[in-house]
Amino acid sequence: MMVSRPALLVAGLAVALTGCAGGAFRPVSDAPVALGAAYRVKGTTYVPFADPGYDVLGYANWYGSESGNRTASGERFRPDWMTAAHTTLPLPTYVEVTALDTGQRILVRINDRGPFSGRARIIDLSRAAAAGLGVAATGSVAVRVRRVEPAESDRARLRKGKPAHALPPISERERLNLRRQLAAAGF
Repeated sequence: MMVSRPALLVAGLAVALTGCAGGAFRPVSDAPVALGAAYRVKGTTYVPFADPGYDVLGYANWYGSESGNRTASGERFRPDWMTAAHTTLPLPTYVEVTALDTGQRILVRINDRGPFSGRARIIDLSRAAAAGLGVAATGSVAVRVRRVEPAESDRARLRKGKPAHALPPISERERLNLRRQLAAAGF
């Protein structure tokens, strides 16, 4: 039996719309990596792009009340997993987040879009990621966010909701240098 192209297109569109309307969540996977189209939130246009050298200073907040909602990647949001939201990096992307108050570092998997408030806020962490970084009680914290390619063992742990292997904190000299850079940028 032959199926016409328009019929295939309609069937594909129906499947896509079912996914958007609630349907099954996308399984946690590193493939395919998705950039997505430009989008607009609160009057600002965001253009997702691949940036292998992403290394930015700014602020992080955390979120967790959205448990069970669909992330921008289509996965189920789980506040107890080491995940994060970013406005433009591909989904998924792995980043190292460093707290500039303590030098503590963690690896997280970006699977959602955000934050959408303020130029200085560059990442929203899940509740578990905020706790892992030691900043769950502070709300907003100065951070460095760097795109990384972790070992497959760490990627697998993060895909299963477990933290990656612990990273040593950065040196005090590096931490103070990053704080100075953040202050010089006007944040």
